[in-house]
Amino acid sequence: MTLSYRQPGVVLTDRRFTVPLDHDHPGGETIELYAREVVASDKAHQDLPWLLYLQGGPGFGADRSVGRPGWLGRALKEYRVLLLDQRGTGHSTPANRQTLPLRGGPAEQAHYLTHFRADSIVRDCEAIRAQVTGGAPWTVLGQSFGGFCLTTYLSLAPEGLATAVITGGLPSLDAHADDVYRAAFPRVERKVTAHYARYPQDAERARRIADHLLTHDVVLPNGYRLTVEAFQSLGIVLGTGDGTHRLHYLLENAFVRTPQGFTLSDAFQEQAQGMLSYARHPLYALVHEAIYGQDARPTAWSAERVRAEFPQFDAAKALAGDEPLLFTGESIHPWMFDCDPALRPLRETADLLAARTDWTPLYDPARLAANDVHVVAAVYHDDMYVDTAHSLRTARAIRGLRTWITDEFEHDGVRTGGQRVLDRLLALARNEA
Repeated sequence: MTLSYRQPGVVLTDRRFTVPLDHDHPGGETIELYAREVVASDKAHQDLPWLLYLQGGPGFGADRSVGRPGWLGRALKEYRVLLLDQRGTGHSTPANRQTLPLRGGPAEQAHYLTHFRADSIVRDCEAIRAQVTGGAPWTVLGQSFGGFCLTTYLSLAPEGLATAVITGGLPSLDAHADDVYRAAFPRVERKVTAHYARYPQDAERARRIADHLLTHDVVLPNGYRLTVEAFQSLGIVLGTGDGTHRLHYLLENAFVRTPQGFTLSDAFQEQAQGMLSYARHPLYALVHEAIYGQDARPTAWSAERVRAEFPQFDAAKALAGDEPLLFTGESIHPWMFDCDPALRPLRETADLLAARTDWTPLYDPARLAANDVHVVAAVYHDDMYVDTAHSLRTARAIRGLRTWITDEFEHDGVRTGGQRVLDRLLALARNEA
């Protein structure tokens, strides 16, 4: 049964679909997908074209917005929007420490999770498109990992697409995870340097916190073990529009004086655990490196191995000298599965995924070179999460793709720029810009 209800300016409808777990075996096990249909209240009874939104991640459910903020408000001027919880996220048969044991042990869980990459997500979209649009192609907006999925869509099923709009999500077509992280660590260092230039007082604050963590065993209220490496990983926010400010406000309230001396404040610990915990999106940690697997080479905890090639990120060495403590960015490490109570039961599952050697290709360069779908992409200059050079090389490999390269926004420009970003890209798709 579908359920419709209202928020300011919009009508929402819950939609549920049943799809195969493995699309190569359509008669086998099935899973449930959830999506939220959104239409402007004054257009609720109009026959509108569809726009499907693919969230960034991997592992995040679709936006839970109220009303028609940002890009959604712009989309609702001409589209009926479908916000899809990709498989394993939100209400779509969630995959986490509570549900995965239903599959069996770590080996069974790891095998199950091989079906949660972009190729399966795209085939889900095609499986539900006929039910949603009556078979008509739809416009798809892919943010970050959603753009990776959309590039797979162009490779596997371009006939399902009227227009493809990619924001901060043009992947390399052939880079191994090692290549991705070798390009990433220098970008992260630039973002940290820029943060300390904006907030020079934070350099000493970060060193003081790191020194405390190197000499104390700190467990946050939710059971998360706050190591110095975990503290450094808070730098993941520096790739967002307001991330440098959020990190600054976190650091300025780190310590409080107690009868036993200075210690990390409750306020700091509460905020830090909310930023560090993967309880709301554990699939991100489990399959993050797997989204780069396309051949017989294992990802083998790539970010952890590649980080060793950049000794400037070693906190102990930085504190022993006069170098600034460097935060890290978007990377998943094996120690996270020891620190985070939401991930601890899944450590062996993660190890098995990291060791896999049978990943299948996610992109078809020949088909992309012959593309005839209208494709536009926002490429953010010095994007911390997706390498700009990789994105531009892929842009050249997709026939007819038009890029908008900008330094006005960070990676989350579709959120912070909202209507302006989507308006620019839709105009570009119509050759109006």
